[in-house]
Amino acid sequence: MSLPSRPISLSNKLLAALPRAEFDRLAPHLEQVNFPKDTILYDAGDVVRHAYFLQSGMISLLSVTDEEDVIEVGAVGYEGMVGIASVLPNKKAALRTLVQIPVGALQIKADTLRREFKRCEELRELLLGYTHTLVTQIAQSIACNHYHPIEKRLCRWLLMTRDCANDYTFHLTHEFISYMLGTTRTGVTEAAGVLQAKGLIHYRRGKITILNKEELEATACDCYRIIKEDSEHSIAA
Repeated sequence: MSLPSRPISLSNKLLAALPRAEFDRLAPHLEQVNFPKDTILYDAGDVVRHAYFLQSGMISLLSVTDEEDVIEVGAVGYEGMVGIASVLPNKKAALRTLVQIPVGALQIKADTLRREFKRCEELRELLLGYTHTLVTQIAQSIACNHYHPIEKRLCRWLLMTRDCANDYTFHLTHEFISYMLGTTRTGVTEAAGVLQAKGLIHYRRGKITILNKEELEATACDCYRIIKEDSEHSIAA
């Protein structure tokens, strides 16, 4: 389904930030698509043939070893897009791109986005700014997972998931979160228990609800603030 003109409430922040004329050039090439949980859009080394501007849900950017050990180094929600490699010289994905929370997105062919990237100054500036945000997020996530205690890392991760999914409730198991944080399931269970006892979250049968976002932010390490401020600046700029 093509989009002939800008929707009244366009939920993707990057597309919504485009001037009307630049969006209208992209619109005929955008197609609404949906992906269920656990869909892999690209693996590391795959040639990127489509890019996706998220409207809902969340995608995890994963670093995977030869032994299939996995850790999340970035996350994308309705504020961003995946497939930025489509406008770069080698056109190959650097990370595994996994749907963590079911996604609705606007899909565009890589060659079309590359052509418009070269042609449209505002689109180019937005995507370059967003690329900087992703680099900041990846670097900060790696440092966070290495240096900070599990409770603070879990707070940061829950807050980022809330921001990406634009929701306070999501379905994720402790086992899955442990993969994302590169730690043990027991460690996640203990940290989640502490947060639940403090009244910051509620967790039952894989369903997590954030009850007190302000206190969760206060408990998180400074990594969350750094990532959030950089993301907000890149869109505002």
